Amino acid sequence: MPNIYQNIGSNKRDTFVIMVFFVAVTCFIGWFVGNYFYDGSGISFLSFALIIAGFSGLFSYYSSDKVVLAVSKAKEVTPQEAPDLHNLVENMCIASGIPKPKVYIIDDSSMNAFATGRDPQHSTICFTSGIIHRLDKRELEGVVAHEMSHIGNFDTRLMCIVTILVGTISLLADWFTRGLFFRGRRRSSSSEGELGGILFLVGLVLLILSPFVATLIKLAVSRKREFLADSTAALITRYPRGLADALRKISQDTEILEVANSATAHLYITDPVRNKIKSSVSNLFDTHPPIEERIKRLKSM
Repeated sequence: MPNIYQNIGSNKRDTFVIMVFFVAVTCFIGWFVGNYFYDGSGISFLSFALIIAGFSGLFSYYSSDKVVLAVSKAKEVTPQEAPDLHNLVENMCIASGIPKPKVYIIDDSSMNAFATGRDPQHSTICFTSGIIHRLDKRELEGVVAHEMSHIGNFDTRLMCIVTILVGTISLLADWFTRGLFFRGRRRSSSSEGELGGILFLVGLVLLILSPFVATLIKLAVSRKREFLADSTAALITRYPRGLADALRKISQDTEILEVANSATAHLYITDPVRNKIKSSVSNLFDTHPPIEERIKRLKSM
């Protein structure tokens, strides 16, 4: 079984593969729609798709954390306002070797937390008031270590960028699909034939399914990185039971975090938007692995 350091290395390699995949899909969608629905303007639409993806990526890289904090109605707290919480964060920073992030609080009695930021030098950890007041010190320490792990493993950067790229692919696919219904297929006969028909069919399927597939990939990446963050947190605290107990208490919390939504749910330590109905199909769209499995892995460490 790979150790924590091998998992971190694997995660970094996966980051590159995922980014290449999203860029490739975006380029293909642009080329396909331009080539088949807009008089062979494949290169023009490919360039347009790249420009959109580039602007989205830059915005995500530099501003996504500010957007998430604003949407979450989080407020920054100083060491004077929350001395115990800041001391806990500082201790975990020393243990993990990561610069101290900014500390924010969401005034909500539900129990949750998340980290955001493009790198450890520009990072933020946000807690609900409920999780601060209802967990004991060792449990909250495990939560802080988990979020510090996301920062140290650069999960916060990857998930912000992947979220924007998924949104971009969905937007482009939706916009380009209008060409199918309002313009029809306007490809010149020079490219017709068996190969052209196959390419058209493949492109059409990808165009329709790409938002769905991209979303599943985003959720799969999020679930995998939750396991890694749990393992890293156990390595930092040397006390896996603290995080395991915290996860158990959080899973028993029936309150819904009002400010959370489907766009930000994957950032939190547990799913803040809990579905009342679960099935094998709906589980595909879970932003987190099962709590029971996470606790089981922590207890086995």
